[in-house]
Amino acid sequence: MQKITVHKVASSTAGRLEGREVELIEGGSVRPGDLVVVKALEEKRVYDQIELTTGRLAHISRDDIIVGSLGSRRALRGFVGHCPTLVRAGDVLQILNLGGVIGVATSVNRDYGDPLRVKVLGLAVRDGKVLNIRDGAIPEADTLTSELPLIVVAGTCMAAGKTRAACEIIAHLNQRGFRLGGLKLSGVAALRDTLNMEDHGAVRARSFLDAGYNSTAGFDDLAPMAKGLINALAADGGLDGIVIEMGDGIIGGYGVSSLYRDEPLRRAITVHVMCANDLVAAWGAREVANRLGRPVDIMSGPATDNVVGEGYIQQELGIPAVNARTHGERLADLVAVRAFGRESKR
Repeated sequence: MQKITVHKVASSTAGRLEGREVELIEGGSVRPGDLVVVKALEEKRVYDQIELTTGRLAHISRDDIIVGSLGSRRALRGFVGHCPTLVRAGDVLQILNLGGVIGVATSVNRDYGDPLRVKVLGLAVRDGKVLNIRDGAIPEADTLTSELPLIVVAGTCMAAGKTRAACEIIAHLNQRGFRLGGLKLSGVAALRDTLNMEDHGAVRARSFLDAGYNSTAGFDDLAPMAKGLINALAADGGLDGIVIEMGDGIIGGYGVSSLYRDEPLRRAITVHVMCANDLVAAWGAREVANRLGRPVDIMSGPATDNVVGEGYIQQELGIPAVNARTHGERLADLVAVRAFGRESKR
C-alpha cells in the first residue's frame, strides 16, 4: 500500500475522500462507484475540464493526478463507455464525463474528439477497503412514503431544455411562496444541475449520486432509488413539492421509462412537463408518454421556441405549450395550478 497526494478530486467521488492524501492499492476486481486514482496522459482543447467536489470546473493538464469514480455512460450526444470489471496500475482508461466518471470508452463523439486518456495508479482505500460512493449513501426504498406533489420534467433527448424548465419552475414558484426541493433522477453524475436548482431557489437538491450511483446507464429499474431519494427529501421537512428532472430522454440508455412503469410513482406525478427538441419529437413524446400510462400535461423545450411550434402542439396534439426561456411565468402558472390548485401561496 502506498500514499499519494492528488491534484484534483472529481465531483463523482461524492465527497468520500478526506483531504488530498490518498492511500492506494495497485488494483483488483472493481464495481461501479469504486474510487480510482489516475494520471492524465494528455491535454485537450475541448472536453478538457473536470468538475470538482465544489462544483467548480478545472482544466485537466497533462500529468495531473485525479481521483474519479469507475462507471458507465451511454450518451446519445456524447461518449459511450462501460465500467471495467478489473483494473491494475498501468491500465489506460478514459474520462467519460465532466463529473469524472472513468471507464472503458467504446464510442466517441466527433464534436469532442476522443475522450481524455488516463493511466491507472491504483484504487483509493481506507483501512484496507476500497472506497465506493455507495458507502453512506441514501438507501433505496420499496415504498413511497412521501405525499408531496411531484413535478416531473422529462425530455425527448439530452439538451432538450429540461434543466432550464425545471429551474424556471423552481425560481418562479419560489417567488410565490412555494418551497420546493430539486431532484435529478437519471443520467451521469455531475453537480451542475442540482447546484443550478439551488441557485434558482430550491430549498435543497439531490441526485442519484446521493444514492451512491454515478450513472444510471443500463438501469432496468429506477424506482427503488427514486423512492429512497424522494422519501429522504420529504423527511427533511419544510417542502411544498419536489421538482424532478429526468436526465436523457424517455427513450434512451439511462432507464427513464422505468420510473413510469412503477405504479405508485406514476400515480404520484402531479404535473408532467415534457421538453421536446422539435415537432416530430413532440408528437413522439406524446405517444410514448401515453403508452407509459402518464400523459403529458405541458410541453416545453426548443419545439416551443416560436408560434409555429406552440400552435402545432396546442392545436394538433392538444397539449398546452409554453417556452421556459421566454415565458417562465406562464409555465409557472400552469404548474402551480395543477400541483397546488392556485398560482401563488402568498
